Amino acid sequence: MRIRSPRSLVVATALSLGAALLATPLVTSAVAGAAETSAPTQFRAEPIDWGRCKDAFLRQSGAKCGLLTVPLDHAVPDGPTIQLAVSRVAHKGSTYRGVMFTNPGGPGGAGTYLAAYGQFVPGKVGRSYDWIGVDPRGVGDSRPALSCDKRIAEIGTRPSYYPTTDAILQAWLTKSEHYAADCGASASAALLPHMKTTDTVADFEVLRAALGAEKASFYGFSYGTYLAQVYATLHPDRIDKLVLDGVIDPRGIWFDSQQEQNRAFEKAMGQFWRWTARAHRTYRLGSTGAKVEKTYYRIVKKLTKKPVNGVSGPEVADLTLSAGYGRYSWPDVASMLSEVVTKGTARKLRKEYTSSYPTVRDGDNGYAAYLATVCTDAPWPTDLDALLADYTRQDRTRHFLAWPNAWYNGPCRTWPASPGTPVDIAASDQQALLISETFDGATPFAGALDVRRRWRGASLIEGVGGTTHAGSLSGVGCVDNRIASYLATGKLPKRRSGDRSDVRCPAIPAPNPG
Repeated sequence: MRIRSPRSLVVATALSLGAALLATPLVTSAVAGAAETSAPTQFRAEPIDWGRCKDAFLRQSGAKCGLLTVPLDHAVPDGPTIQLAVSRVAHKGSTYRGVMFTNPGGPGGAGTYLAAYGQFVPGKVGRSYDWIGVDPRGVGDSRPALSCDKRIAEIGTRPSYYPTTDAILQAWLTKSEHYAADCGASASAALLPHMKTTDTVADFEVLRAALGAEKASFYGFSYGTYLAQVYATLHPDRIDKLVLDGVIDPRGIWFDSQQEQNRAFEKAMGQFWRWTARAHRTYRLGSTGAKVEKTYYRIVKKLTKKPVNGVSGPEVADLTLSAGYGRYSWPDVASMLSEVVTKGTARKLRKEYTSSYPTVRDGDNGYAAYLATVCTDAPWPTDLDALLADYTRQDRTRHFLAWPNAWYNGPCRTWPASPGTPVDIAASDQQALLISETFDGATPFAGALDVRRRWRGASLIEGVGGTTHAGSLSGVGCVDNRIASYLATGKLPKRRSGDRSDVRCPAIPAPNPG
């Protein structure tokens, strides 16, 4: 599944399941080869014409919006161009610390709203930066925006995620192949060969030049942490400060990372099952974690066989997955499941699903953009028998996510654009503030440890025992105050000896039931 975007304290971006997924990349290639396609040395960046933002929250936050013109293919700087939607909340006061780039994750997450994120940094430190939000190429209000089949996730139309019969297996294989073919035949198909992480890094370099900045800081969430890793590797002299929250492991782009992600989600969901059991009087889903888990699979099986209010098993699975991304969603997910058990209806599930997966024009934009990057950043396995054997093996111990994740990424097997080679995130003295909770399901903690080992100048803050993904600036002072201190002074927490975190903070707390 996609790596997901961060949750804003005020914006209440409840992170719909369609917002982001998977992630964790691999280390194999030569930097030089990637740099050739990412350095826009001959493209002249034009200043951005800043104007009124369409989004009310951005306007209230004092943002201005505009469009950035970049090459479709950075290797052909005098060829066709595309436009990226960008936003800016300019610094306030006499202290100016430079430009702060942001990315919310995905790949495929629209990020213009993050220009307003500086206000959540404790004190007034955030105000001393120009915060820049971007809808990456092919995403959101950038043009063209990728779209292949707006009805791909239409409610009640998909078979069970679990291929217990040949018919179910063939249905998913056909669905995956058709979506890939639809992307290849879409109006925005010209983008597909140019959606790699290195392409987006090159876009940020054009943006830096357009803003007239010698260097830029970068606050990346989830996939945004990998984007920042590649940026710092290809353009180390252009990086100021780095804050990476929900750190992607650069060892398994992208297929291999799923196995670790599937394992991590199993642990994260275990915490949700146990929390729900402690609130059995409220939700009536089971008095132990094991019983709640059994109830969940019983609901999935029941609604797959006979949908309720148009909701089938795959929709239940999609919405329940959000509980593995963050504790803040636990009451809502438990309440949706409880309605099925106690009332026999699924109105809450239906309302949330149709909001998260709209079947409108460009409704699949985030999904299409996600695949366009994940399927081409590195080669994807194409041997069907080997793939099915691997997913079957994973399913034995990672039942919650193995098959749903397999089908989410299924179009990569026949994707209509050629893959590239991932950038080697080499060992260096790069400084960065890394943030991760111990049991983050989307970006397992091992990824943060790996980046800490590579970057000898980095420090790692651990949300001990937590399961929330990319949740910084959510009110945990131990984390947020250190972010503010680093952004103000450039001084990182002292590194400890050994392969471990440098600062241990409380995790984002579990919510009260209801």
